[in-house]
Amino acid sequence: MDLDQDLRELSRVVFFYPAIDNHAHPFLREERKEAVPFEGLISEASGEKASKDATYTVACYRATAQLAKLFGLGPDADWETVKEYRNGIPYDYLCRICMAPTRIQCILIDDGLGSAEKVYTYRWHDQFTTSPTKRIVRVEALAEEMLKRAIQAQVADGGLVPSKLLDKFVTGLEAALSTAAADSEVAGFKSIACYRTGLHVSVTVSLADLDEASLHEIERTVTELSLIYMTNYPLRLAHKKINDYIVNATMRIAGEAGKPVQFHTGLGDNDITLRLSSPAHLQPLIKAYPNTKIVLLHSSYPFTQEAGYLTSVYENVYLDFGEIFPFLSPDGQLQVIRQVFELAPTNKIMWSTDGHYWPESYYLGALQARQALYEVLASSIKKWELTTRQAIGIVKRALFETANEIYNLGLEP
Repeated sequence: MDLDQDLRELSRVVFFYPAIDNHAHPFLREERKEAVPFEGLISEASGEKASKDATYTVACYRATAQLAKLFGLGPDADWETVKEYRNGIPYDYLCRICMAPTRIQCILIDDGLGSAEKVYTYRWHDQFTTSPTKRIVRVEALAEEMLKRAIQAQVADGGLVPSKLLDKFVTGLEAALSTAAADSEVAGFKSIACYRTGLHVSVTVSLADLDEASLHEIERTVTELSLIYMTNYPLRLAHKKINDYIVNATMRIAGEAGKPVQFHTGLGDNDITLRLSSPAHLQPLIKAYPNTKIVLLHSSYPFTQEAGYLTSVYENVYLDFGEIFPFLSPDGQLQVIRQVFELAPTNKIMWSTDGHYWPESYYLGALQARQALYEVLASSIKKWELTTRQAIGIVKRALFETANEIYNLGLEP
């Protein structure tokens, strides 16, 4: 065995094999490209001071160096220099120099982040890939839209009747979920229950299973939301019984259609209650819907080992290792990848960029993930823990094959 030759072969596959980005978000429109602080590229921190603090992280120092190299700015370029340069070049050129090196063949886009006025449509991103972009439907956003329609219909009919409003909302939501599930453009669904009410989702097959008091509580909440919406305030569903129902309806309909449901887990901004973001809270839901594929997003960081456990013992659970690129330091990323490999079957793990708003997020998400995969797997080969063939198989499954299979994409690399 020639170790150097084996490592060269591993490097070739890791850095050049096509990838399916199984979870990402749209780019900002050119006219809105400075609408969101660029510091969101390297941190989930919010607020001016927190965003400024993020520029002092090891993750930011690394991202700065990598972007400076991409832009040809030299080794002494700092964060502000990178920002000034990227804001001054043509947007189309920026997008293309960031996307070309990623070797992303297909993107699955959750288009529920950002308004239509702020971000591009999902199919706009086809220009950067060789296979068509597919949608991931964010179910809380869909539910909010269906509630708005139910409210508008009731108002047009002359007034709000709580029981009828709830019935119209439920009927409309389940019809919309079924339509999405049958749509070939939709690869799967995503829930952000983690942000809204936490991952301790109660198993509720239908609202008919609730006791009378709980049903009245939901009717009252929907009526209150209607009044808020009618006074021109944003409508945001963050009421546990309603959000739990939305998740359960999604799990049932997605399972019947054979489409996966992604869950935001772990890493997020300060809108999350950290202790309720562990995927361990999803265990009752996982058991209740054994025929529905569940994808735990964002490495579930800092709960990666819990996610690995669930992936190993439940046939319907898969683990995504994304968003940690570029948010974590290089050593932190390696540690997370090692934790993913501790227990999770390697045919049940998938990569994503969680790219959003800025093309640089796709660039860094791809570059750093490939670097981390190579370092961890090369180390295992050197220690005789893996053969080169096994390591290459892990890479191909993580970057392409597993996502291609569970999202029924039917692609060839």
